[in-house]
Amino acid sequence: MSSAEFSGLKVVVTGGGSGIGLATATLLAERGAAVAVLDLDPSSAPDPKLGFVADVADDESVRAAIANAAEALGGIDILVNNAGIGAAGTVEDNDDEQWHRVYDVNVVGMVRVTRAALPHLRESEHAAIVNTASIAAVAGLPQRALYSATKGAVYALTLAMATDHLREGIRVNCVHPGTADTPWVGRLLDAAEDPEAERKALEARQPMGRLVTAPEIAAAIAYLASPLAASVTGTSLAVDGGFTGLRPRPAA
Repeated sequence: MSSAEFSGLKVVVTGGGSGIGLATATLLAERGAAVAVLDLDPSSAPDPKLGFVADVADDESVRAAIANAAEALGGIDILVNNAGIGAAGTVEDNDDEQWHRVYDVNVVGMVRVTRAALPHLRESEHAAIVNTASIAAVAGLPQRALYSATKGAVYALTLAMATDHLREGIRVNCVHPGTADTPWVGRLLDAAEDPEAERKALEARQPMGRLVTAPEIAAAIAYLASPLAASVTGTSLAVDGGFTGLRPRPAA
């Protein structure tokens, strides 16, 4: 892939301080983009990426960060809505406050960032938005009721946004990562009674027999954001090791 694929394009990545967001910001910078990272702690995003402190649950914080990023970059062509938090449990296990909190970050957070970025995206000749959803949006996973509900909302939001902004030349797509080897999954494993057994169970659940990596998800995001995907909008791209679509026989 040419390092000039994103040359001249300005990118904002939320949640870009770690995991999938950091991998995405790094890859797009390597491919020629000017990248700004929005995160509660953007300090871990190394040069040449620009870091801006932002809390996607706070509209004033989001608007200030987007304005500062747009000024520093000279505009915004691509927005990667990646910031999000997790939750474990059935519908009985999370109280109202946690439901509101996770929705506020995972769903309304994307709304806040997109709303602030739209005036800049409308001025771009190559405007694209990529949202990070999850296979939890389309497959029933155990102990993930709240998280799944928010990611299902992200998937529906992606389709609605793609339709609303089609005539403005703004493409909107999402990725559906499978269980990924990220800091959040690492924290879930650390909290398990037997972390090693839990990791093996998660790996066995994936048809490919391993967790998805953050760089693999970043590569999918890069494709959807790329000028090479100029005819792709309203699409979800699963990066899940075959989890949602494959039903292999158990190994002998």
